[in-house]
Amino acid sequence: MATRPLKQADRTPDVSAPGFSLEDVKKLVQLLERSDVTLIEWEKGSDKVVIQRGAVAVSPAVAAAPVFHAAPVAATVAPLSAAPAPAAAPAAKADAKPADKPGALVTSPFVGTFYRAPSPESPPFVDVGQKVKKGQTLCIVEAMKLMNEIEAEQDGTVAEILVQNATPVEFGEALFRIVPG
Repeated sequence: MATRPLKQADRTPDVSAPGFSLEDVKKLVQLLERSDVTLIEWEKGSDKVVIQRGAVAVSPAVAAAPVFHAAPVAATVAPLSAAPAPAAAPAAKADAKPADKPGALVTSPFVGTFYRAPSPESPPFVDVGQKVKKGQTLCIVEAMKLMNEIEAEQDGTVAEILVQNATPVEFGEALFRIVPG
């Protein structure tokens, strides 16, 4: 990933006022979309905004930064039918931390809303006990009105789905536990 300093003409947010406004964040997102840049870090006073495109490992400095996000828009994506949640999801919080169990965790690369299926009428991408291949879509995380497919990073079996459908997720939050094999 290459980084480059922005030219003065690209620096559209107002740096004279303390803190970030919603307009400042929107301008930074637009700037990211118009370029080949994948990461913007901008400090203004004591506030810091980090906007990243794509999935990349998190450094402790980035993880501690405040995260700004828009609320999900209910008109664009309706929650799935009121089917009962898989038994594995509630048990995950009661039993043990997902990191204490065998298998690899699939985490959210950004803040957004977790969806198990591409639309309310469609079946879920995966269920507990299902075998998955590397690159297979596991879910969608809606972030800033964009639907982002989260893919399996390895072959294996879905051991747990750690998040309820149509619920908000945080950056780095565990979504699935996949046991290799």
